[in-house]
Amino acid sequence: MLSQCNTTTIKMIHFAYFHSILEYGIAFWGNSNESHKVFKLQKRVIRLTGNNVRTSCRPLFPRLGIMTLSSRYIFSLMRFLSRNLQLYIVNFIIHNHSKRYRIQLYKPSTALTLYQKGL
Repeated sequence: MLSQCNTTTIKMIHFAYFHSILEYGIAFWGNSNESHKVFKLQKRVIRLTGNNVRTSCRPLFPRLGIMTLSSRYIFSLMRFLSRNLQLYIVNFIIHNHSKRYRIQLYKPSTALTLYQKGL
């Protein structure tokens, strides 16, 4: 059945089923060790457009207008940051002297990897 579908139908299937599950909570699990399995599933869905299993998906993602898992994760983090910018401290508040990076966000030093990779 899926081999008879055109690219428009595959995009509808991707955005209706797979994308909604992929987007849910991606800011929290997108950097996990298991995310490569989700990316393999995403590539499998993309290949339903009639491409071979060994075909590279790199040109297929832009042609279909679908973001990869890593791109979707970065986009989700940037969207969270832009909506919650008031929660973060800017460098010029911490440092009194004029620095080149004074308008960048202040990143406190931590020893916990879980905290460093989280939101």
